[in-house]
Amino acid sequence: MTEAYRQHHGRILCDEHWINGTLTVAPDGRIAAIEERAGTPGPTLLPGFIDLHVHGGGGADIMQGGDACARIAAAHARHGTTSLLATTMTAPMAELEAVLAGLGQACGARQPGAARVLGVHLEGPFINQEKLGAQPDHACVAVIDSLRRLRRLAPIRVITIAPEIAGHLEIIRELSADGVRMQIGHTSGSYDDGVAGLRHGASSFAHLFNAMTGLHHRQPGIVGAALAHARYAEIIPDLLHVHPGALLAALRAIPQLYCVTDSTSATGMADGDYRLGSHTVHKCQGGVRLADGTLAGSCLTMDQALRNLVSVGLDLADASRRLSAYPADYLGVADRGRLRAGAWADIAIVDEQLALQGVVAEGERIALAHA
Repeated sequence: MTEAYRQHHGRILCDEHWINGTLTVAPDGRIAAIEERAGTPGPTLLPGFIDLHVHGGGGADIMQGGDACARIAAAHARHGTTSLLATTMTAPMAELEAVLAGLGQACGARQPGAARVLGVHLEGPFINQEKLGAQPDHACVAVIDSLRRLRRLAPIRVITIAPEIAGHLEIIRELSADGVRMQIGHTSGSYDDGVAGLRHGASSFAHLFNAMTGLHHRQPGIVGAALAHARYAEIIPDLLHVHPGALLAALRAIPQLYCVTDSTSATGMADGDYRLGSHTVHKCQGGVRLADGTLAGSCLTMDQALRNLVSVGLDLADASRRLSAYPADYLGVADRGRLRAGAWADIAIVDEQLALQGVVAEGERIALAHA
């Protein structure tokens, strides 16, 4: 942005309350002030979306490396996402090391016109082979030395892991104590395994309901552990991965349930075949699937996620928190996810129908997907 203050006017979700006023952006890309003003409210200003589970977008896949990550971050910025985690697929260790080496560079600076890449979400390979979902068949047992080597290559912020596998509880304890957010997913574990994971330091659940043992009244499974005990869990609100009724149940049970896209390279693209790690997936009728029909990530964008949440009954402020504030809280990021003085000027601007009208990432105005 130019070396001048910029202003945005409208109805502003300022921390936990609404004001009609002006948001002023300083030359460094942070919010200088938010002031109430009399007059016509104008558009609605929400915190920019934070997506902690992004495999791809705009025809590019994270497993293609650093250059692909820049394309993906730009594709999601055009839909209101101002920061994200680059999310890997299960792969052989040598391939993961090569990918993470490139992602380490991509996390160094935000590219113009793109979302900030806050780090890496390692989704596998430390998962249960019985619950691969759309993950390639390269699951393995976590070894702390391998994880230390991966962490030297890129800032790994989140790791999805199956707690029932021997040795994984100790991994969860050690890495969570070192600040990595460990989340339970791709697991055939029991309710007791889920509770044990939480007690050892796990703090969330990957795409709740999907690729985990379900809820039964005599065998509550991993889903039961999440609903009974979790403070945080991620969920995919494309209304395909999870029925609206199950989404509403999770919203009542888990205080800071937050939303992710689990998006693939098909996001923002026409129907057809795309890459997801080593898989070929097909986008059709709003979903992305393997050849056998298994859901394989999504083509969801966060602005559509906002509209979906409101369509099932959430008020706009609550929906916004689950796309911005709660994922920021989960990561421990204090200067994103809420509109307040001193925070980064990450803004999603919507109209009365919640159609995206503008995006600002660290003070920079981003061109929209339909522009």
